[in-house]
Amino acid sequence: MILELEKDLTPEGKAQLIRRLKALRCDCRELPAVEGTQRIGILGKPGPGEEEIGRLPGVQRVVRVTTPYKLAGRQMHPHDTIVRVRDVLVGGENLCVIAGPCAVESLEQALTIGREVKQAGATLFRGGAFKPRTSPYSFQGLEEDGLKILAEVRETLGLPVVTEMTSPSQADLIFKYVDVVQIGARNMQNFELLKCAGRMGKPVLLKRGLAGTIEEWLMSAEYILSEGDGQVILCERGIRTFEPYTRNTLDLSAIPVIKKLTHLPIVIDPSHATGMREKVSPMARAAVAAGADGIMVEVHHDPERALSDGAQSLYPAQFRQLMRDLYVIAPVIGKRLDFTHMERVRTIGRRSREGSGKPRAGFMGRAGSFSHKACLQYFADAVEAVSFHAFRAIFEAIREGGIDYGVIPLENSLSGSIHENYDLLREYDLRILGELPIRITQNLLAVPGAELAGIRRILSHPQGFEQCRRFLSQFDWEQVAVSDTAAAAERVRDAADPGLAAIANQSAAEHYGLHILVPGIEDNPRNFTRFVVVGREPIETRKAAKSSLLCSARNEPGALFSILQVFAEHRINMIKLESRPIPGEPWRYLFYIDVEADLEAPEMAGVRRAVEEKSEFFKLLGCY
Repeated sequence: MILELEKDLTPEGKAQLIRRLKALRCDCRELPAVEGTQRIGILGKPGPGEEEIGRLPGVQRVVRVTTPYKLAGRQMHPHDTIVRVRDVLVGGENLCVIAGPCAVESLEQALTIGREVKQAGATLFRGGAFKPRTSPYSFQGLEEDGLKILAEVRETLGLPVVTEMTSPSQADLIFKYVDVVQIGARNMQNFELLKCAGRMGKPVLLKRGLAGTIEEWLMSAEYILSEGDGQVILCERGIRTFEPYTRNTLDLSAIPVIKKLTHLPIVIDPSHATGMREKVSPMARAAVAAGADGIMVEVHHDPERALSDGAQSLYPAQFRQLMRDLYVIAPVIGKRLDFTHMERVRTIGRRSREGSGKPRAGFMGRAGSFSHKACLQYFADAVEAVSFHAFRAIFEAIREGGIDYGVIPLENSLSGSIHENYDLLREYDLRILGELPIRITQNLLAVPGAELAGIRRILSHPQGFEQCRRFLSQFDWEQVAVSDTAAAAERVRDAADPGLAAIANQSAAEHYGLHILVPGIEDNPRNFTRFVVVGREPIETRKAAKSSLLCSARNEPGALFSILQVFAEHRINMIKLESRPIPGEPWRYLFYIDVEADLEAPEMAGVRRAVEEKSEFFKLLGCY
């Protein structure tokens, strides 16, 4: 059961209530607050009855938990769990990719594959040191020597490592060398092993059993969670069916089911599911499209000589192609495959340790807005995300030192440029440090129970109205502009009026407890907003691929042509050209230009100098 506590209950009162519950033989856990309401969960069957517990001081309401998996279910934990593995997050806005050989064979083999998968964008390295095999005569793994090799891979390449534990007797060794403890499919219901893993305090990757139902799988996760370890990652790796054309049958339908039933992240293992190299990439792509938080893929540089599961291991070139495919697919489901995320997080982490605390990044609007989503995708939890009411306030806060970075939208693929932010880039002495595109999916949101026929007024940001013009033309609704889409969702929730609706994303619906009346109402599904990160100091050390600049042409024939001719002569691709009026100078214009080149690189010094000489005004906004 869940105890919802009184709004004005003090920390002392809450601690006293917990002591009282424990004295009554209740196994109680503190739960995350929901919309400001403090909660306590009671597991198992409590000594006293529900009515007696409901009369305890500080208890406002008792809610029954209807599922057998209490800690894994969404009643006790409604918000998604994000599992941290060193600098890597599993769950949330970014896609996690775990890759490596089925078994660790040697240090040279592990490092060779590790370098390949890291370069392609993998963030965790997998490799078996203890191998439970069907045949006792098959390769059983290098055991402790294999664990030492995994630790060497982590220290050399900076990739956290995942390996399987097959017996509680291995716990001390696993704890010493490994970052993520894997429980294999054959051990999904080895309850002593599950309890042992739960007591280790490390993230646990729990594979679904060959014939395990989803409820049995979640009950196995419950064993780990009940030991106090909340860092559980579920892994679907195929179930045994009558079909002989694949090793197992990958149950992709488990992804949306799991997403509804539990807060735990889920990754997919298409290698063990299919058992055939040519089927791994299609199933990995399908898993990401279905909404998985990540994938776990076997990769080997010489699979024909692999000591375990070579037939299902991708060649490094195949893995690189798969990663490029996933980079394209991820935005469709609101996620991002970020090849430089770990470098960025570590750079920010170093600055945090050298400075005075966690860096701060500003975004426009409230939690649940697209700007907030962009901030989370770019920085994850490496910074403190700070909400602002206006774009200018973000620029001012960076200039005054209140925040370190800002995440702002520059242009939308349907409604065009956000001119205010282009003007702010001209006005303030800040640099563009990075960019990311966010797919914009707009939905019509209302309070639960509202119906489309009863809607009279609709709230959104002006860009939201612009992007949904075709849908809105069908209705005679009053349109009210607000500061951002999340603000619209918040006002609809607070008003509790079934005649009021908002245009916003799914995250806002979940955050503010609203119902999606009509999904996907934007005019074009290819609706993306390009966000940029602004600040003073570069975050990434890799060579920039793009430059943004601002210039004005002299008032003479061919002036603009002469500037653009510089790029043409040096075979530099220009991907954006836009003019903006110069404030206070009627009929004179500035030009915003994006090119695919690093204009700060030494070999580009001549190009940059030529553009400056031919321009009346020149400002390099950033290379990223």
